Amino acid sequence: MTPLLEVANLSIAFGGLRAVDDVSFEVRPGQIVSVIGPNGAGKTTLFNMISGLYRPTQGSVRLVGADVTSAEPHLLARRGLARTFQNLQVFPSMTLLENVMVGHHLQEAGATLPDLFGLPSSRRKTRATAESALSLLARVGLEKAAFREALTMSYGALKRLEIARALALRPKILLLDEPAAGCNAVETEEIDQLITEIASSGVAILLVEHDMKLVMKISSHIIALDHGRKIAEGNPGDVAANPDVIAAYLGQKGQEQVLHADG
Repeated sequence: MTPLLEVANLSIAFGGLRAVDDVSFEVRPGQIVSVIGPNGAGKTTLFNMISGLYRPTQGSVRLVGADVTSAEPHLLARRGLARTFQNLQVFPSMTLLENVMVGHHLQEAGATLPDLFGLPSSRRKTRATAESALSLLARVGLEKAAFREALTMSYGALKRLEIARALALRPKILLLDEPAAGCNAVETEEIDQLITEIASSGVAILLVEHDMKLVMKISSHIIALDHGRKIAEGNPGDVAANPDVIAAYLGQKGQEQVLHADG
C-alpha cells in the first residue's frame, strides 16, 4: 500500500543543537503510528516540521506522493493533513457546533459577495456546513452538547472536540499530539475508541502520546526517539522489549506495565 506520509532523513538544529536528527519513517492509510520517547526527545518538534510550523535543516516530507517540505500549514491542510496540539486550541465562548464549523473554512468554496450580503447561496452553504459539523460532533459523541459553549465542557470532551474540528478538514492523515493528556481513565477510553474508529475509515494516524497503555493497545507501529534520534522502530511488542527504549524511556517497571497493558 502506497504511503500517505513519507518522512526522509528529517533534521532540525536550534543554535547548534540538533533537536531532531536524521529521522525517517512512513505512514500508510489506516495505520496508527505512535511516536514515543522521554520529554525533550524531539517528538513535538518532529510534528512541527511535518505540519509546516518549522523548516527542516535537512530532509524531506512527502504527502500523498508530493514533496511538501516546509509548505505552509494551510496548504498542507488542503492537501489532506490535519493536526491537533498538546494544549487545547478551542474557542471557549463559541458553541461546540461553531468550533467545528470553523474547521470547515478551508474546504468551503464561494465568492465573498454572497457571504457579505447574506444571499441564498451563502445561507445554503452555512446550513450545509452546520449539518456537516453536527455529523462530526455525533461521530465524537458530542452531538447532544452541540449548542453548549465550549467553556462549559469537560477537558476530555474538549479533546474530542478538537479531533472533530480536525476531521472537518477531511484529512487523509491526522497528527494527534498527546490527545489523552490530562484525561481520566474513562475519557482516555473514549479517545482510544475514537482514534481506532478514525483509522478504520482509512485515515492514517500519527500519534504522540505518553500514555503507554493507550499506545500499546491501539498502535500498529511505534517509533521511539531519544535526544532527537530514532532508537527503535517496529511493532509494539518489539519496541517495548528493545533495550535502548527500556533504558531511555520505559524502565524495567514501565516495560512490564506496557507488555501487560491488555491484561
